[in-house]
Order: sequence, then structure tokens, then C-alpha cells
Amino acid sequence: MKKPASSAVGAGGCDIQARGIHYHIAAVSSRPHPPLKVWSRPDDQAVHVHDEHHPGHGQRQVLRNVTCRARPGELLAIVGPSGAGKSTLLEILAGRLSPSPPFAPDLLLLNGAAARSADLRCVSGYVTQRDVLFPLLTVRETLLFSARLRLGAGGLVVDLPARVDALLDDLTLRRVASTRIKDLSGGERRRVSIGVEAVHDPPVLILDEPTSGLDSASALQIVGALRAMAETRGRTVLLSIHQPGARIVKMFDSVLLLAAGSVVHHGTVDQLRSLLADAGLDLPPHVDPVEFAIDSVDALRVHHSPQAQSHPPPPPSSRDREGGRCTLQQLFQLHSNSKQKQVADEDSAAVDVATGSQRYANSRAREVAVLSQRFFKNVARTRQLFACRTVCMLVAGLALGSIFYDLGEDKVAERVGLFAFLLTFLLSSTTEALPIFLQEREILAKETSSGAYRVSSYAVANAVVFLPFQLALAVVFAAPVYWLTGLRRTAPAFGYFLLVIWLILYTANSVVVCFAAAAPDFVVGNAAIQGVMGSFFLFSGYFITRSAMPGCWVFMHYLSLFKWPFEALLVNEFAGGGRCVVRALGQCVATGDQVLRREGLGEECRWRNVGVMVAFMAAYRVLGYAVLRVRCSLALNRAAAGPPGLCLSRRRLMRGTRSSSSM
Repeated sequence: MKKPASSAVGAGGCDIQARGIHYHIAAVSSRPHPPLKVWSRPDDQAVHVHDEHHPGHGQRQVLRNVTCRARPGELLAIVGPSGAGKSTLLEILAGRLSPSPPFAPDLLLLNGAAARSADLRCVSGYVTQRDVLFPLLTVRETLLFSARLRLGAGGLVVDLPARVDALLDDLTLRRVASTRIKDLSGGERRRVSIGVEAVHDPPVLILDEPTSGLDSASALQIVGALRAMAETRGRTVLLSIHQPGARIVKMFDSVLLLAAGSVVHHGTVDQLRSLLADAGLDLPPHVDPVEFAIDSVDALRVHHSPQAQSHPPPPPSSRDREGGRCTLQQLFQLHSNSKQKQVADEDSAAVDVATGSQRYANSRAREVAVLSQRFFKNVARTRQLFACRTVCMLVAGLALGSIFYDLGEDKVAERVGLFAFLLTFLLSSTTEALPIFLQEREILAKETSSGAYRVSSYAVANAVVFLPFQLALAVVFAAPVYWLTGLRRTAPAFGYFLLVIWLILYTANSVVVCFAAAAPDFVVGNAAIQGVMGSFFLFSGYFITRSAMPGCWVFMHYLSLFKWPFEALLVNEFAGGGRCVVRALGQCVATGDQVLRREGLGEECRWRNVGVMVAFMAAYRVLGYAVLRVRCSLALNRAAAGPPGLCLSRRRLMRGTRSSSSM
């Protein structure tokens, strides 16, 4: 026997409704795909059509006049055959998509008041079919970082670890709390994904096929945890599911059956049995009605009249039967009586969706701090990104040092060749970080679409975290190369050499970040990086001097990432001291300063080139941020107007149209 939602310990859901929703897309594009368009994936080419009445030729209507309602403390299951429109409906209810025209002010409602997609994103946690998680973080770390980003430092929540521990118990993840995500089973990863979206106590929890790919025991465990969340915390839970088992069906409060984008049934499981009987469909023994209804959906569509499909009756609410109502104080489980009274008073007001509040839970500085800590853990635990690269840099440094061992004063060409090779090696050996950044981009899009943090905070944290790692790699590489090859043996010269190596590594990292933000996949990104780096090396001045270049290509000489560190290393090695670099018949023909001046170089280039390298690093970082910002904005461009993270006050969104009943 299920407990009534009104008696739950910590009710706090939202009544969410959809009225007459339509959604259609272009089924076939009449324009040929450009053969050279490689910077977007094929699934990004769908054109979302917005006509005024009906979709035209070549358009597929995904949803047709869908009306549904989900109440606090209840679990609504959206079922139907593949292609019925379940995922699209969930995305609209989660604020990730906006319905197609014609628009109406009351298409989407929260607690009886008209709501925008931004409002829906604010009150809902959306769990996609794919588990988008950092594989090297533990379960506890994943949930704790999510809580710190979504809840902030202040406010009503003080003890975040205690909240995470409680969630671990709710999702039966305590046993694997210290296990890394990559070592979890499929069911455990799915429960972690649910926990990431539930840790900040959203009033509405929406899940797209949370049981897909799982065995029956894992599926039952996940639905049971969701059922418990709806009962004990009063959340509004919506999920789509394929062929649920009989034990899972018993946990549903109501069922929404879709077929070809239309509503066939919206009500309780008992009402679904009655619908099957009215349609002349006899339920076979030992078959649950939901599975049988999905198999018999064509017959039900014939039986179901268009009038009934347009406005299906909403399922009875246990909350309405009990006369209770969820309160924000129960959602957050406040222990202070004064705070409970204050929140209860606020909840008694009507919904106000016109006034906004703070856009993000944390300040920009705190977002950078939390993201930097998470970045640091990921980079330190990623072997190919730090551990293996450290070993490779040390081996490369020792190898170069032994090959160019103890270069004499007259080995000028060998020194120049050494500088050219180490630049090529350092600037072209960072593409192993590209898959890591591509994976992080997917997580970034998911988290920023939920308003967890700003894209700029992510970009700053990414830039800050790699500074010490690149410095460590620079030391490991520069020390053996410099002292074994016998370069200028002074502490200032070595310090400058180390600084240039550090800047080279960080510049290469910035280039990878920039291309990872723009490239659709590893193959395209890797090819683009290699091509750009090759062209930069060609125009560096090592193979052909600037004066010998055609005028139309001189600009590439100044854009080359090889030019500036190459010149800086030459100045550091040959400028000053009157070092002889060219001898004839035992006489010094030219000193280092003379040769450098002949090429337009001198001491003034030492710090100028460092400044140019820093400018290039900043430019690539800013460009990468701009691309990420555009990508994250495009991820929400199908939703209603409102910037990512723009959320109305949770208290305002939780207010109902009725006064809260007495506790």
C-alpha cells in the first residue's frame, strides 16, 4: 500500500501541466549536405520547423496535441512504442525544447501558472539516456561536486556532505561511494546520474528511459528509488520506459501512453485496464496491462476518439484526495522552527513567474574554485594527460640531451636544429588531450544547460588548472635538455629557457582547448590541429626567411606559433657576451649579436616575444571560450527565450494557486 504523498516527510514537488502541445521537425532535407562541411555532426542537421498551423511537405509531426499532467508526490510513466515522441515530450517538459507553433500562453503550466522553458529548467532535474559523468571521479566526489555547484556556499543548505550521504543511502550507493565511475556497473552509473540531478532537491525529476540497457533487477531497483523519492520527498517524477515489468508497473501512479505523437491514454493503470476492455481487448493471463497496451496500441488508437485524445482526463491525485499540499520547508528539511514558519508563509502566496532572482547558486569566484578542484582531480588521475606525458617528457629530454650532448661553442647549426626540433616536438605532442576535452565539452553542455555554473567560470578554471601541470612538464623536459647539451651555463639563461618551454607547452594546450571546443570529433580535431601546426612550422622562418617569403604569405609568419619562441631561444643563447658564431681561418668572422641583428633580432626581442606568446595563449583561450559559449547557447536555442542559468526564485516557483493547508 502506497503512502499518500501528503503524509510524506519532506514533500516539495510542482504540479506541471502541458496543454495541446505540438512539435514537428524536418523529416527530409531538400538541400544536399555540403561535402566539405565537417564541423558539424549529421545529427546536428535537423531543422526545427515552426509554421503557423500545420507542418508542410517533408516535415514530420513528432507530437500532436499532447495534454498531460504530473502532480507532486506521484510517479508518471510515459510509455509507448519507439518513435512515439516520449523523449521529445520529456525534453519539452524539462525546458530543453520549446513546443512548435501555434503558441498559447498556457501551453506549459507550473502550479497552475504559465511557465517558460527557462522556468521549467529551473525547477527540474533532467536525466538523459546517456550517463554523462567524469569516469575518474568517485561516486561521492561526483555527487559532492554537483551539490557544491548547484546549491552554493550559503542559503538553506549547510552540511553538503550529510546531504550527499543521505542521497547515497536513498539510491543504495553507499557500498560503492568510494568507487570510481568507470568501475561501476550500468545500473550503478545510472543511479549516480539520477543522484547528480537530485542532489539539489529539484521539485521535478525527469528521466529519459532510466532503465534502458539494464537487467530486470537493476531496473526494479532504480524505479523503486524513484518511487521512494516521490513518496518521501514529495517530488514530481516523470520517466519514459520501454516494456516495464509487472513489479515496476505497480509503482506507477499514472501512465501516459503515446502512439505516433498522440495521447492514447492518460490515467491510472486500472483505468488502462478499463480502456483495454472497452476496446474489446482481453488481457492475457500473467501479462501486465501496460505491456499489453503498448503491443495493442494500433487497436487502441482506432478505438480512441480524436476528441478524447485532445483533452484526456487527468488522473486522480492522491494529494487532492488527502487535501494536502507540499511545502518548501519539507523539501529542504529545515530544522529551525522559525525558518519553517517563514517558508510556509511564503508558500501560501500565488505563483509569480514575472520576477527573477539570482541567476546562479555561486559567485563567479566560487565557481572557478570548485571547478578548478574538480579539474585538478581529473587531470591528476588521467594517465595519458599527466602521468604518461611526464614520463614521455623526461625520456624525450634525456634522449635529446644525449643526442646533442655537450655542444661546443662552434656548433651553432646544431643548436639551431635543437631549438627547431624541440619546438616541433612540444607544439605537436599535445593532441592526446583532445579526447579528454571533447568528453568534458559534453559534460559542460549538460551542466550549463541546467544553470549549474557559467561557461566563463569553466574556461577560467580550465586555464588555471593546467598552469602547474604544464610547469611540472616544462621542468622535467627542460632540465636534462639544457644542461646535457651544454647551452649557455648561467642561471638567468636557464630560467628564461624554462619560461619559454613552459609558455610553449601552455600555448599548445590552449590551441588544443580551442580546437576541441570547435571540432565535432577527434578525427576532425586532430587533423585540423596537425594541419595548423604544420603550417605554423613552415612559416616560422627556419625553412625560409621572412624576406624570401611571397608578400601574400608574410602574415602567416607573424601568426606562426613557432616564430616567437624560436626567436626567443636564439636570443637567449646567442645575444650578449660577444660569443663568436662564425669562424674562418681561426678568426672570428661574426658574433652572435651581429648575426641576430642581421635577422632583425636583439635583446629587445627577449621580453617582447614572451609578451606575444602570452597574447597568443590568451587569444586562443578567449576564442575557445567564445566557441563554447556559442555551443552552449545553441544547445538551448530551441527552448524559449532566457539565458542559460536564468532561473526564477525556487520559492516563487513553488508557490501554488491555493493557500497551503494546515500541517
